Amino acid sequence: MLPKRGIRQQFILQLFVASATLLLLFSTLLYSYITQSIIEEKKIELTQLASNITHNTKLNSNVVNGSDSILNISVEMKTLQDNSKSVYFTQKYKNKHYYLAIYYIYKQNSHQYIKITKNITTIKTMLQKIYHSIIMINLVFLILIIFYAIYLSKMLVRPIKQLSDKISGINEKFITPIDISTLPEEFLPLGETLNNLITRLTTFITYQKELFIGTAHELKTPLAVMKLKNEVTLIKKREIEVYINAMKHNNQTINQMNKTIGDILNIGRQESAQFEPPIKMDVIQYLNKIGSDFKLLAQSQNKNLLIELEPKSFNVVIQKTLLNQIIQNFLQNALKFTPEQNTITVKSYLNYYGLKIEIYDEGIGVDENVDLFAPFKRVGNQQGVGLGLFLAKSAADALDAKISIKNRLLSKGTIASLEIKTNLTCILPKL
Repeated sequence: MLPKRGIRQQFILQLFVASATLLLLFSTLLYSYITQSIIEEKKIELTQLASNITHNTKLNSNVVNGSDSILNISVEMKTLQDNSKSVYFTQKYKNKHYYLAIYYIYKQNSHQYIKITKNITTIKTMLQKIYHSIIMINLVFLILIIFYAIYLSKMLVRPIKQLSDKISGINEKFITPIDISTLPEEFLPLGETLNNLITRLTTFITYQKELFIGTAHELKTPLAVMKLKNEVTLIKKREIEVYINAMKHNNQTINQMNKTIGDILNIGRQESAQFEPPIKMDVIQYLNKIGSDFKLLAQSQNKNLLIELEPKSFNVVIQKTLLNQIIQNFLQNALKFTPEQNTITVKSYLNYYGLKIEIYDEGIGVDENVDLFAPFKRVGNQQGVGLGLFLAKSAADALDAKISIKNRLLSKGTIASLEIKTNLTCILPKL
């Protein structure tokens, strides 16, 4: 198997082959043009000379062959049979000399021709020198092309090598964004994309660490309580009601732990959902449908749900499962924290980014100084594991969407918002 060549070696080879081919083609055309022009000029010269001899000199069948040493020509009469051309030329090489001959008809409808032969050895010698000069010039140009290709490839590959060195220099234990200030303008989008990827990776690793630590804490604490309660209960014989209460408490703790495990499993399902094929859907139509479902749930809890959506339609290509996780989490939290006889409002409108979806509740509000999207972060005294917003944030990151939760300014409660880009959120897979 042939060894792989780097980008620079491939560029040098391709530039050299292309330049050499172009140079060879140009040189061939140039030499052919020079040769054709000079020979054509001599043909015109012989044609004019033959015409002058024919019209200004009295010749007969007994003409004596003549020559002119100054002009390097010889003139003679030839009788040619079966020839339909009035003028034609021939070239031949004889005794280390080159000759160009013209056959010019002497009389129309006859077989007599004037043959003028010119020695063009000096012309051929000059053309050979031109040919050798062109070859030498081509060799010099090829050498210059090699040096130019090496210099140009080094200049073009330098940003790639620079970016590669920056990426390879990243410590996997301390992942930090790369410095893109020294990169050329053409590589800035790539550098920014890599930094965004590094940021998302760092955030993911941080959240995963928090998730593992939180999971261990959430499961270890109730297990320790269960164990301690069982040990205390078993120290001595007790009434049957004490054992029953201990078992009921353990069952409640087990149910809570099952819910925690279920939410953790939802994280794994969400990671799988990020690879589901995106579909084209109308987000406004989807919000109307899910809003109608939650409106019934809100009425069952003596709460109101208002839906105010603009525009009438907003089509995107998106992974529906991830969008559904975000909206459902927002609505569930709004219903959980909003007291009875109060109102939850779902709004949507267009902004500079795309479509913004806002869900207003009239609950207790949030502490905006706390990272609400971290795992196992709870608000208030409501029951829950604290993974809902963590799942919503992960889904929003996968959709390249913006997500936020903040307190309302003029009234009690919070605003949970999601912003979806105007352009296609996901790329449709090729079927």
